[in-house]
Amino acid sequence: MELLYQGKTKDIYQGLNQSMILKFKDDVTGTDGKFDPGANQIGLSIEGMGNLNLRLTTLFFQLLNQSGIPTHFIDSNLNENTMTVKSASVFGKGLEVITRFKATGSFIRRYGEYIEDGAKLNNYVEFTLKDDKRQDPLVTKDGLIALNILTNKQYEILIDLNIQIAQIIQKKLAEHGFDLYDIKLEFGYVNHPDNIILIDEISGGNMRVYKEGQLVDPIELAQYFNDL
Repeated sequence: MELLYQGKTKDIYQGLNQSMILKFKDDVTGTDGKFDPGANQIGLSIEGMGNLNLRLTTLFFQLLNQSGIPTHFIDSNLNENTMTVKSASVFGKGLEVITRFKATGSFIRRYGEYIEDGAKLNNYVEFTLKDDKRQDPLVTKDGLIALNILTNKQYEILIDLNIQIAQIIQKKLAEHGFDLYDIKLEFGYVNHPDNIILIDEISGGNMRVYKEGQLVDPIELAQYFNDL
């Protein structure tokens, strides 16, 4: 397979019929050897994490597809740690959308003077530009439009789609006693810039999940659903 891109947690290869193949790694983002979904560098490697992340990602993408949500997911090969997806274009050089149901992490580091850790937020959404050199800077709606990354229409479509997805995942986790504090998603488009779909992965590495007030390790979360 032709390697198209070597990422932090996944490598991307050219597939057949305008598809791509994502190869999941055992690396997770973090700092000082600790997991942090908001970090933009590899913090540690956990044996078997790539396969567990793929299994959890597959579960959530199948759930979203069944719910009528447009995604890039086609199928997964759990033995090869790969996921086949539709080829999609990204907005700008990559756009991340963070939905916060409760305040924690970088939100508290920025706004801790005004809110307590764990306080409820009303589906608060933040956008960040994928840019390791600049620490994935936050960007506003006006900024996205001024930078020609999104149009006003695309922004509204993306916001609505993002909230639907985040709430579906929140509900699924809640059914098993887990409390989703925040989740980071990525979006792209196929055929037309307004045909927006969910891309990348949906795993413990891009969300913070708590149970009985304690942060759940991403490998524990993935292992829980793998054992069902």
